[in-house]
Amino acid sequence: MKPMTVSSLPVATLGLPRIGPKRELKFALERFWSGQIDEALLQNTAAGLRAANWTRQEMAGVIEIPSNDFSLYDHVLDTSVMVGAIPPAYGWQGGEVPLSTYFAMARGAQPGPANACGCGAATPAGGVPAQEMTKWFDTNYHFMVPEFRRGQTFALASRKPIEHFEEAKAQGVTTRPVLVGPVSFLALGKSADETLDRLSLLPGLLPVYAEVLRALGEAGAAWVQIDEPCLVLDTDERTRDALRLAYETLAREVPSIRLMLTSYFGGLGESLDTVARLPVAGVHLDLVRAPNQFQAALAALPPDRVLSMGVIDGRNIWRADLGHLLDWIEPVVAARDRVQIAPSCSLLHVPMDLESETALDPELRRWLAFAQQKMHELATLGQALAGGRESVQAALDDSADAARSRRTSERIHDKAVAARIEAVTPVMSRRAKPFAERQAQQRQSFALPAFPTTTIGSFPQTAEVRQARAAHTKAEISDADYEAFLRKETEAAIRWQEEIGLDVLVHGEFERNDMVQYFGEQLAGFAFTKSGWVQSYGSRCVRPPILFGDVSRPKPMTVAWWRYSQSLTDRPVKGMLTGPVTILNWSFVRNDVPRSVACRQIALAIRDEVLDLEAAGARIIQIDEAALREGLPLRRSEWQAYLDWAVESFRLCSSGVGDATQIHTHMCYSEFNDIIEAIGAMDADVISIETSRSKMELLGAFSRYRYPNEIGPGVYDIHSPRVPDTREMVDLLGRARERLADGQIWVNPDCGLKTRKWDEVRPALVNMVEAAKALRKTSGQAAK
Repeated sequence: MKPMTVSSLPVATLGLPRIGPKRELKFALERFWSGQIDEALLQNTAAGLRAANWTRQEMAGVIEIPSNDFSLYDHVLDTSVMVGAIPPAYGWQGGEVPLSTYFAMARGAQPGPANACGCGAATPAGGVPAQEMTKWFDTNYHFMVPEFRRGQTFALASRKPIEHFEEAKAQGVTTRPVLVGPVSFLALGKSADETLDRLSLLPGLLPVYAEVLRALGEAGAAWVQIDEPCLVLDTDERTRDALRLAYETLAREVPSIRLMLTSYFGGLGESLDTVARLPVAGVHLDLVRAPNQFQAALAALPPDRVLSMGVIDGRNIWRADLGHLLDWIEPVVAARDRVQIAPSCSLLHVPMDLESETALDPELRRWLAFAQQKMHELATLGQALAGGRESVQAALDDSADAARSRRTSERIHDKAVAARIEAVTPVMSRRAKPFAERQAQQRQSFALPAFPTTTIGSFPQTAEVRQARAAHTKAEISDADYEAFLRKETEAAIRWQEEIGLDVLVHGEFERNDMVQYFGEQLAGFAFTKSGWVQSYGSRCVRPPILFGDVSRPKPMTVAWWRYSQSLTDRPVKGMLTGPVTILNWSFVRNDVPRSVACRQIALAIRDEVLDLEAAGARIIQIDEAALREGLPLRRSEWQAYLDWAVESFRLCSSGVGDATQIHTHMCYSEFNDIIEAIGAMDADVISIETSRSKMELLGAFSRYRYPNEIGPGVYDIHSPRVPDTREMVDLLGRARERLADGQIWVNPDCGLKTRKWDEVRPALVNMVEAAKALRKTSGQAAK
């Protein structure tokens, strides 16, 4: 394959997927963690993936190629390690941070001998918990939250940015290294000391950044991309002062390095004037998510500033209409000397290459572009802008034809779905009676003990489960044999839950590949890839569905499996569904209708399933809205509009049931303080949330708001292989009791257990049940 002709107009990428086309990084990490390979082999795999990415970009015609966009787990964790922001619990004593400490921060560490966490001393008796993890802005990527303390010092503890630049240079590629900016790094962090102003740590942090920039300059770097995504949030004068201090200091200390200040996921808003005056050589704008900022930015940025135009969507998989983009860009290029063309953000958030998706419907496939195709789109734009449209006319014609095909396709719009949306009335989004009256009926019906125990839904998807699914997909085993296998796994899970004393059971979800994909595959309007993987966190990868058209439910999706599971036990088994907002936010969503319209369509489809489950006898139905918070717009002024339709969509799917039917929901790692009223407005009978990593800190919002309904604060961090003991869980529940009434509290893990191993899950859940029993002895609440 020959590289594309390089245009004289610079074409840039801000980052590429790290996991590899076939998830090579995922499998190497998991083999390393299980002891099957050593660190050298893991690092060799990582180096091969980096080299392939640099070559891939060169061949596509990219000029500004990033380095240090690769990470073994998370780029924010890499930054914590780079600057030596290692919490004392990990025992780091200075010097280069070992990989074992890095992974202990990411995943936690079990008790062990000296050097078990790379710190030169035995891991504490209870092990070391992982750092807190939360969503990266409004994406489904998770980052490890930096931890700071009063008196925090910083020191260069990892030379990874320099090493990766030199590695690419040895391959013959001069890259533009990427760093998380110092202001965003501090702004995104946390401190146990709530009085600590994290930005006050900036003067101590900047010398480390200056040291890294000097080293990069000495290694031959001319430019460095420095990401300040906090710029798209609501910023105050304190933050803008910090930006001025940071970039004036770095420009003074390292004048030889030209900085490309990068923002994404939104517009600069009130920070535009500040950014325009910073001593940086270039500014990148996300013109996909915030096209309206363009004219103001064009007027504000000095003519000597390089303008990086983020015009190709780095967050979604729809092909661009290149001719339409050129109509917009050509006048800017004609009037301004210093322009680059780039994606709106890192391509981390899209799959690597569409070429492997040979099973996709050909018409739909024409409408799509993954990372590889987006780089070719950029190169086509660059060539057209440098050499005229006629130089790439065939590519432009193909792009226009694909856009026209998508606009006119009959498969996108369904008149029956549109009519049903029009028929929705306000009463459909309200439960018949208030929670207090429903709660009385439900307690009488279920007769559960105080602090009832349950799990979030899924149980471990073992190698045997995955192999059976793969064999069935390849038609190597019959439908009947596959169903018999799933029934056996489900029955074993039900029997084991009865054995350890869980109060409300789940069927384990062994038949499900993913909590969104499973439903999308049974709904009209969705399509799926075979290899369209994107990273969620660490080695966890997901294949987001492609929501391309109007949504409806042709037939029941979960009723048969719930009915079978409930037939095995007298204890209540939850019906398990994924909510409309989460299905929307965890899909690649169509961009030809408002998101609110697509969400209401999904809500009506899930409503049908809820009512069918209730009619089959399900008394507890869980509708997970794990992604409600992550869909919140980054600007506060836009919150209410989103929350109005998101909450209404949840209520639309959940409110058709009778008063005695208990509706549960689940939410993942989120900051709930600012949306607690909206969570209350969802009116779920029980909500379960992830709280163990924050040590119940997130419950502060629920106690200040006086959340009236019932709540299951997670007592077991399922993102770590570490098994917490009963005493630790009792302590966490004790903290929950300081904020909530005993009658409100359920006991459950943080999230589903699909990614864990049975030898981790079994002791953890046994300990969890024992913790609930211990609390019952100290509670005045009688069994209900």
